[in-house]
Amino acid sequence: MSFIETTSVEKEKPIKLFYEDYGKGKPVILIHGWPLSHRMWEYQIETLVNEGFRVIAYDRRGFGDSDKPWEEYNYDILAKDLHDIIEKLTLTQVSIIGFSMGGGEVARYIGKYGTKKLLKAGLISAVPPYMLKTKDNPEGIEEDIFEGFKKEIRKDRAAFLENFGQQFVNFEENKDKVSKQQLHYCWTIATKASAKATLDCIDAFGYTDFREDLKKFDIPTLVVHGDADEIVPIKTAGEKSDNMLSNSTYKVIEGGPHGIVFTHKEQVNKIVVDFLKS
Repeated sequence: MSFIETTSVEKEKPIKLFYEDYGKGKPVILIHGWPLSHRMWEYQIETLVNEGFRVIAYDRRGFGDSDKPWEEYNYDILAKDLHDIIEKLTLTQVSIIGFSMGGGEVARYIGKYGTKKLLKAGLISAVPPYMLKTKDNPEGIEEDIFEGFKKEIRKDRAAFLENFGQQFVNFEENKDKVSKQQLHYCWTIATKASAKATLDCIDAFGYTDFREDLKKFDIPTLVVHGDADEIVPIKTAGEKSDNMLSNSTYKVIEGGPHGIVFTHKEQVNKIVVDFLKS
């Protein structure tokens, strides 16, 4: 198993992140969504490697096979973890692609560290620019939704994750595109995460404002969103990100739920490959 020791420590020991590194060519880092792990990218990794890219997929702290510290699940720290990966692997001309919560790492990394090591960026079903409903963000999501997530997780995390997984892919509308077995597999990935990380990351993706970060994007950026996303609505996120970015390619997946990497994987894969090769 491959691990990177980050510059963050807990109890005098460095936080280690698990990663997989496949293929040769221009590097692409895939950043997973909540509450999954790098394993969610199974159907994208093979395609990207076969198309001639070096693919690096890692587990966010608290998830998958990475260390599970008790504290520090805010985006400044998560972006620093991404920075550590890029530095430790001495990557340049790298493209970073984030799904859902992972789009926050993409945004905050660029906001804090710039784009000198980057070639392109990607936001798939991603949470930027700002999820929370406020006076200046009326298309956002009510705070009660995020607090309700936390309440249900504390009550019965396994049951919450099963129900969330169905909403993740709009299961009733997409039974022909995704199986119950796939949902169960995703459930097993999610249950392996730290309960504390699962809770704390709700505050991270729910309450973090990325609007200033998006202003610092100066590289080609792909924005992909399903117009039937019930988790991160397109008008809250994808549409607004596209409007804020100066050099974006915007692709809307008709009928696509949040988990388009599962239900519309061939379509998403073609969009990503075409963008990376353009």
